[in-house]
Amino acid sequence: MFLSDRSTRARALEEWRDAARLASTRWEVFREADAEFRSWAFASYVAALDAGEAAAAEMAGLLSRKAA
Repeated sequence: MFLSDRSTRARALEEWRDAARLASTRWEVFREADAEFRSWAFASYVAALDAGEAAAAEMAGLLSRKAA
């Protein structure tokens, strides 16, 4: 069970890191977007932030279960 918990935490951490990289990439796209695409680019960035928040919440849940 310990290895399963470790691999679950490792997957959750990797998902959070992926979400953070995606948010960073989408921020750069937003910064460089032409006026006609800025709204779309910003919405895409916000969606990436939401994914990062969800991944962080998953990590927090895993850590709180471990501490309990």
